[in-house]
Amino acid sequence: MVKNVCSTVPQLIDKISGLSRKYDIEKIRKAGEYAAKLHEGQFRVSGEPYVSHPIAVAEIVIDLGLDDNSICAALLHDTVEDCPDKTNLKEIEKLFGAEVSMLVDGLTKLPALNIEDKEEAQIESIRKMVLAMSKDIRVIFIKLCDRLHNIRTLDAKPEAKRRVTALETMHVYAPLAHRLGMRKLKHELEDRCIAYLDPIGYSEVERYKQEMCDRYESMFSKVQDEIRKKLADNHIEFELSGRIKTAYSIYKKMYDKSKTFEEIYDFYAMRVIVNTELDCYTVLGIIHEMFYPREGRFKDYISTPKSNMYQAIHTTVIGHDGIPFEVQIRTREMHRVAEYGVCAHWKYKTGDNSKNGDNINERLGWISSLVETENTTNDSDEFINALKTDIFQDEIYVFTPKGKAIILSKGDTVIDFAYAIHSGVGNSMVGAKINGMIVPIDRAPQTGDIIEIITSSSSKGPSRDWLKIAKTTSARAKIRSFFKKEKRAENIVAGKSIVDTEFKKFASSSTEQQRADTVAAVSQRMGYMTSEDMYNDLGYGGLSYSKIEAKIRDEYERSFGKKEEPESSHESIVEQINVSTPKNVASSGGVIVDGLEGCLVKFAKCCRPLPGDSIIGFITRGHGVSVHSADCPNIALSRSNPENVDRWVSARWAEIKERTSALYEAQMGITVYDRNGILADIISVFSDMKVQLLQINTSNINENEILINLRISCKNVDHYNSIVSRIRSVESVKEIRR
Repeated sequence: MVKNVCSTVPQLIDKISGLSRKYDIEKIRKAGEYAAKLHEGQFRVSGEPYVSHPIAVAEIVIDLGLDDNSICAALLHDTVEDCPDKTNLKEIEKLFGAEVSMLVDGLTKLPALNIEDKEEAQIESIRKMVLAMSKDIRVIFIKLCDRLHNIRTLDAKPEAKRRVTALETMHVYAPLAHRLGMRKLKHELEDRCIAYLDPIGYSEVERYKQEMCDRYESMFSKVQDEIRKKLADNHIEFELSGRIKTAYSIYKKMYDKSKTFEEIYDFYAMRVIVNTELDCYTVLGIIHEMFYPREGRFKDYISTPKSNMYQAIHTTVIGHDGIPFEVQIRTREMHRVAEYGVCAHWKYKTGDNSKNGDNINERLGWISSLVETENTTNDSDEFINALKTDIFQDEIYVFTPKGKAIILSKGDTVIDFAYAIHSGVGNSMVGAKINGMIVPIDRAPQTGDIIEIITSSSSKGPSRDWLKIAKTTSARAKIRSFFKKEKRAENIVAGKSIVDTEFKKFASSSTEQQRADTVAAVSQRMGYMTSEDMYNDLGYGGLSYSKIEAKIRDEYERSFGKKEEPESSHESIVEQINVSTPKNVASSGGVIVDGLEGCLVKFAKCCRPLPGDSIIGFITRGHGVSVHSADCPNIALSRSNPENVDRWVSARWAEIKERTSALYEAQMGITVYDRNGILADIISVFSDMKVQLLQINTSNINENEILINLRISCKNVDHYNSIVSRIRSVESVKEIRR
């Protein structure tokens, strides 16, 4: 259990005041008191005041050595999400500065989106976190501290919730901590999670650990004494300690690699911390003189650091009693990075151009690769695959002919190596050699291989097939970028070919015009300006056909397939109306009124239907046909009058080509929590989306809430829904109704 945890703001301030590092105490106190005020009356599942959680998160942030703004963001990280009626990001920026507000924004979950698929919504939240990480890595540092405290207090949750949280932590947050080199935090997350996910297995491992400690304690103590004496005799300044392998590390080796307890050779490790790299290699020589090194169990992570900045020498040797143990040798600086990873070196001041800062930026290149994937594909599956590849895969080390080490993931290909050097090298590659031998470009190199990329100025660029071969996020993004910029005409042809081929599988008798109309409708729903834009994305790989397959099938069946009997209540109303034989005559407004030729059409103000809505027409006296949404409440009221029954006629929207440029009026009612600037923020959304605002008025609902009624122009229901989704992301928006 974690002891001596601060539970109040004064206790946290006392802890900070006692540290050697200078902090802005008043700013942190102000943030803590503000959080306590906002969370007043809120409690955790355990019954504790909710503010105890952000205080505990801030304490972990302090232990990591992060700065004032990180501590303030930790204290405030749940305020916007849990207290939307009391504060918002602008208020936090006003009180604590833009940097704290930006960090809190990155830590705040996405608001409810217009997404039916919960998995898709979760992906969108992960995307937001990645984008926030790319702007400031402290976002993920604080998020990991938040998750660590939640895991430490998970006992208060029901068992089902514990398992869900533990599983999510193992799949996302522990790998992120590993990728950032935060081993200490990673190990605690893993050990606590496995205790919830497999309590029996965890108990067995813990029992084994205790047995091993009892059995070999005296032997390891004797070995430590021998090493201390030998290093002292050689006049080396050092610190020596022992560490026992974590429960999860043992568990993973046993269950993933089918090993027995007796086959785990690095159960116990000696850790030697010295002053310089030269001392590291000197200590290595001394250890190998004292004990017999085990073959194949030596790793030099000093000359070839891991991608998460970890550096050390690992060697496994055989003790005097025939018991193997590992020795880890590192400098003090390496030890700090090993415990806290990127967090140990992160520079918060702008303009830091030190070699160390550049090295960190290089080590965080995988985040840039994820952002690059986000910018070059609309495919959520591609993004998640990129996330898994960049975080989970084991690393290998390969070299250029000049000896520069390149870190790849196990299974990466020569193509990935070429693009890891530079996009220009990848785009002009015509062949490759591994250790002097020409190899296929889909060959996966092994650790230690020397790879030479053969390029040609006459190369026409990468092949589309490379997208199927390349494994890394970065390589695929650079290949897609090449085709997006250089091969638009080819992309359109390739994309159209994909669609035509798939069309024939379910609509072999479809005509060219029917396919074109169907794709035009779908592309518009997807937010593309033209069908060619969607073909382009399909052609270069920015959009997977699987993402639009269902939409194309549905649109084709709706427009050209066999009509099914209506099922909904408002459709049955349309069917009950007696009308003459349909003549499919397009009337004004992009609506086809069956049985009437050249009639004037107007849209009912009571419901303001949009393309995509089921509609029905009402023959007015002298004003043409009034078109209503089929679920308009006024329909039932009108039909109750016998004089009106025969005046209701069937109506439907004209084909997309007949109304592509048409705009329609729609009503929107937005309930918001009152705050300064809320109206300006909403209007800004309409401006950004180039949506014309026709009318606006406001009224007070109560002391804290305002109703904003708007009349806008939009293309169809899908366009309207996309506007609603954007409005929902504005702070303080409570509800939107049409």
